[in-house]
Amino acid sequence: MTQVVVGQNENIESALRRFKRQVSKAGIFADIKRLRHYETPIEKKKRKAVARRKKRFR
Repeated sequence: MTQVVVGQNENIESALRRFKRQVSKAGIFADIKRLRHYETPIEKKKRKAVARRKKRFR
């Protein structure tokens, strides 16, 4: 779970910016997009294969 503690002299905009940065680093948006629609087993297999190929070349 992502949390941001707002400092005493900190404005809301900077705290919101920090929160958005932490959420994007954690990959929460990607998970939400992926889970929004049903993924068939074949699609899941293809996605995992692409991820393995990308990981191998890094």
